Amino acid sequence: MNMEDMILPKIKNIPPSGIRKYFDIINEMENVISLGIGEPDFVTPWNIREASIYSLEKGHTHYSANAGLIELRKEIADYLKRNFCVSYNPEDQIIVTVGGSEAIDIALRALVGPGDEVIIPEPSFVAYKGCTAFAGATPKVVNLRAEDNFKLTPKLLENAITPKTKVLIFPFPNNPTGAIMTKDGIKAIVDVLKDKNIIVLSDEIYAELTYGKKHVSIASFPEMKDKTILVSGFSKAYAMTGWRLGYVCGHPALIEAMKKIHQYAIMCPPTTAQYAAIEALKNGDDAVHEMFMEYNRRRRVMVNGFRNIGLDCFEPMGAFYDFFFL
Repeated sequence: MNMEDMILPKIKNIPPSGIRKYFDIINEMENVISLGIGEPDFVTPWNIREASIYSLEKGHTHYSANAGLIELRKEIADYLKRNFCVSYNPEDQIIVTVGGSEAIDIALRALVGPGDEVIIPEPSFVAYKGCTAFAGATPKVVNLRAEDNFKLTPKLLENAITPKTKVLIFPFPNNPTGAIMTKDGIKAIVDVLKDKNIIVLSDEIYAELTYGKKHVSIASFPEMKDKTILVSGFSKAYAMTGWRLGYVCGHPALIEAMKKIHQYAIMCPPTTAQYAAIEALKNGDDAVHEMFMEYNRRRRVMVNGFRNIGLDCFEPMGAFYDFFFL
């Protein structure tokens, strides 16, 4: 038996992540500084680690509810309402996931299949196209332009929409450009979408890391609330990449569909990581601010440094990346 013949063509046709390929190579080398992985260089703040240790000492080592600990879901709901003016019921509108990547995966698998198109602005996170293909749908790439500050414009969006469009991925603040969308810019996108049967998958993992202007969620627009699936997590703002904890919020019907996939594929996220996340949301603001200030200092140093040696560099207003042109 030829095992290659047993593998689905759609899987064989998806290339491995180039970022992870180089990550694995670099891990085998010495004295190399990696600038390729979207990961904070800070360790998780001590009080968050301590909460996890305490949960183990208390014997909290069993499965949680499929959707995650209700205490954590309540904290997530409070956090989103307090910071971004979006309200979700922790009982039936939030799932705690194994990283934001799982949230993206289950959202797409619940929504799209063969014959559907998913609009993906690029440059952006490498998982979007792969997860779209895994779901059997077709990625429809929209190339963001430097002259638009790498924002999604109404014209670019309108030109990409077809009768097959089912989902728009909205990746702002953006990885890897550091671009953000202003409230007015989002409103222009909302005006395009409000009367269309298109779900927005809004990846807001970098919402805490914006410089100059506070992040605005597309879900905060009343006409988009039910049509938006909000994805976020703890990896970036709280330096918790290895804990693998994210969350997805949305309309109860959409969340219920995603939960079916989640419970069969994952069952529940790690319980001890969830206790750490509760502490992060309750008492993590000071640590987040300290890391934010350091990211902002580095951002200014890098942009000025590139420009001083004659390299054209886009000034990032979000996340922790510098995107320069060669």
